[in-house]
Amino acid sequence: MIGTGLVLAAGEGSRLRDTTPFKPLCPVAGRALIDRAIDTMADAGMTRVVVSLGYGADAIAAHLAARDWPIAVETVTTDYRQPNGVSAVAARAAVSDGGAVMVMCDHLCEPRHYHRLAAAGFGDGLALGIDRRLGHRWVDPEDVTCVATEGDAIVAIGKGLEPHDCYDTGVFAVGPRFFAALATLANPSLTEGVRLLAADRAARVVDCSDCDWIDVDDAKALAHAEAWQSALAG
Repeated sequence: MIGTGLVLAAGEGSRLRDTTPFKPLCPVAGRALIDRAIDTMADAGMTRVVVSLGYGADAIAAHLAARDWPIAVETVTTDYRQPNGVSAVAARAAVSDGGAVMVMCDHLCEPRHYHRLAAAGFGDGLALGIDRRLGHRWVDPEDVTCVATEGDAIVAIGKGLEPHDCYDTGVFAVGPRFFAALATLANPSLTEGVRLLAADRAARVVDCSDCDWIDVDDAKALAHAEAWQSALAG
């Protein structure tokens, strides 16, 4: 069972700039996205989390330092102007060989979603949580990363991919081989790292179609997230 979480929170989040200057601090039903990610990891049974910061790093780090967390929280910093794989590579040493459940800060998930990836482990390379509910109303078809599978193996991944049979939920179990693959790329993106491992049949999927999740990437998604989390709290 993986006990470490890795939260990627380095991006600019320009599409939510009217709501908040720093996307990880965007409130959803009264709680910041970054708080929800960390608390959910604690609820999933993890004992520590590494947060990769970039844009607004000082403000977000101060926010994290001001709270008494139910889990050990560490931060690393990276260049937010680089592809998102750079955010993961920045945390490579902190994660160590035990691997991590890696999540995007703006993807809200249930604790069981994280726990399922922690229990599945990273295998020969990585495991990706996927959703086979194609056409879900919370998913932006223009922005979601699509995945094609054969059994539990990833054979193709990318935005606008056709054909595809599931969505990337933004939750992974990753180990040393994933970070090593990213390090070979000049401009490493997470998707390119997955493709490298998929070419060696070292990238598999974990079905999380029964778990609710949402990518809070714009005002429409934020409204869906607010309604979902408010209903849970009510």
